[in-house]
Amino acid sequence: MPKLIIAIDGPVGSGKSTVARGVAELLGYTYLNSGAMYRALALKAQRRGVALDDAEALEALARDTHIDLRGGPEGQHVLLDGEDVSAPIRTAEISLAASQVALVPGVRRLLVAEQRRAGARGGVVMEGRDIGTVVFPEAGLKVFLDASVEVRAERRWREHQVKGDRITLEQVIEEIRERDRRDRTRETSPLLRAADAVLVDNTAMDAVETARVIALLARERESD
Repeated sequence: MPKLIIAIDGPVGSGKSTVARGVAELLGYTYLNSGAMYRALALKAQRRGVALDDAEALEALARDTHIDLRGGPEGQHVLLDGEDVSAPIRTAEISLAASQVALVPGVRRLLVAEQRRAGARGGVVMEGRDIGTVVFPEAGLKVFLDASVEVRAERRWREHQVKGDRITLEQVIEEIRERDRRDRTRETSPLLRAADAVLVDNTAMDAVETARVIALLARERESD
């Protein structure tokens, strides 16, 4: 039975990472988070003092950077030039910086090539914002995961609370709206639902239920 490339796209706070990990576990696939690559590059830019509005410098930095995504029993590990940066790239500061780094066309071209390399063998669940439209337009299953702004903001706010970040729900709602605007209007690889992607609205579903729905869709595709 051939193993699929499963592409899960959607806006911030839609639960892509948690759901994709759940789908991968249910199917015995490898989970890959494409956004981790942008976070890793943003971390390196921060460490090197590279300005986030300097597109030329960011592209040069990306050319001189090796980012590897590795699955394991404890989840995905992100290696930045050989260093495991899985933890430091998860801060709110790096998340915001990554959204700016992702606006640079040259950076996206370079990292898309890396994402294709990472998932080319199949048997992977890759999530992001342009996986089904740009990275793997021929993916065996494409899913566009979405939820209401309010629900997405609350999910992200709860993540901040766990980390001890001092931020209000109202601030997160505004951040989500701004991130949506930026992702949907950027010139290169904007956030779009692929024409053949299955829309899964999980406003009223938790991550476990959502993962089961997508795993069921994948098994149907595998048996076709």
